[in-house]
Amino acid sequence: MRLSRHFLPVSRETPADAQIVSHQLMLRAGLIRQTAAGIYAWLPAGHRVLRKIEQIVREEQDRAGAIELLMPTVQSADLWRESGRYDAYGPEMLRFKDRHEREMLYGPTAEEVITAIFRDSARSYRDLPRTLYNIQWKFRDEVRPRFGVMRGREFLMKDAYSFDLDEAGARHSYNRMFVAYLRTYARMGLSAIPMQADTGPIGGDLSHEFIVLAPTGESEVFYHRNWEQLRSLDVDADDPAALQAFVSGLTADYAATDEKRDPAREAAAGDALRQSRGIEVGHIFFFGTKYSAAMGMTVQGPDGSAITPQMGSYGIGVSRLMGAIIEANHDANGIIWPESVAPYQVALINLRADDAACAAAADEIYAKLMAAGKDTLYDDRDERGGAKFATADLLGLPWQLVIGPKGLASGVVEMKNRRTGEKAELSPESALARLIG
Repeated sequence: MRLSRHFLPVSRETPADAQIVSHQLMLRAGLIRQTAAGIYAWLPAGHRVLRKIEQIVREEQDRAGAIELLMPTVQSADLWRESGRYDAYGPEMLRFKDRHEREMLYGPTAEEVITAIFRDSARSYRDLPRTLYNIQWKFRDEVRPRFGVMRGREFLMKDAYSFDLDEAGARHSYNRMFVAYLRTYARMGLSAIPMQADTGPIGGDLSHEFIVLAPTGESEVFYHRNWEQLRSLDVDADDPAALQAFVSGLTADYAATDEKRDPAREAAAGDALRQSRGIEVGHIFFFGTKYSAAMGMTVQGPDGSAITPQMGSYGIGVSRLMGAIIEANHDANGIIWPESVAPYQVALINLRADDAACAAAADEIYAKLMAAGKDTLYDDRDERGGAKFATADLLGLPWQLVIGPKGLASGVVEMKNRRTGEKAELSPESALARLIG
């Protein structure tokens, strides 16, 4: 994409109402714009990042055996009355009536909808186990939306729901998703710690939050220092015993949110205990028959008896992840995107748009990068070099390739790694070979 034709409204000034780094940088880099309290428009560059995050989430859900569908954003209040949650959920639920005076709501989550869909379709034990997932916009009417996309009212969420014949199967589904989440975050360059957590309005007796450590996080967290090290995620997810042993081994080191602290385990950790704040980037729940029983779901078992399926639900805040990634990847000059989610891989900077040789060389390199499938943002604007460098650093693309008259006269271009700051002068052919691989 040529920057002269892009819609990328960057700003040098830090917005006064943005309190944390991710919110500040998302506004300054032209990724989002607020349209109402806690509600944002995703501008082109931000939308590209959002879709890349979504695709990683989708691929790891598919790898875990989950099946994608798409559920509505607007739900009937009658479904929530069946489960008993309509009156209990609280003021975060946006409720309204349609023109026929039917009570509706903008879904904050989808346990009721998916339970009704599966209840009306599954008949036999042969229809289980199944895990279904949905990537859809949700709405929770936060009393004080803040921190940009970290605590907004409208957000993009992946929510998955498992259906199993018995508790052993349901816990296996839970463990599969547990590992899928860790793999998802690792692909985005994040180290997320699973922590025992309260189940809240979702319900159930087993729950883990996945927390990325950050000073601006909303949760106080306590963990063993071993969680600061990378962990292998190599396990056969189809073997229930191996998977259970793997998850148990991963969670042997202490980690918990403030609500689930264990004084005895903290004392055992001794000097290895760490305290920090963290950002929740995912939450998984096992809640047994809470929804299936309340909504009358049964399937015929192998012996002909009626079985109420066991359920779990698994949420990832897709849009929230974007803020968490920035909180974990930035410096004084701007964002530093991991390559897997960057809006573009290369910032191609022509220092002299009015120089015919520079323009010709930059155009040729741009064409070769695009032909090789390397997403490139080509800064061909008639701007000063300093402004172009500032934009490239703010936007945080992994690589910068700089074309200037002095370098071209010597047969070289400058290549910079945004994360390390390392620079090298290379021939255009060598630079292309490094970038294209």
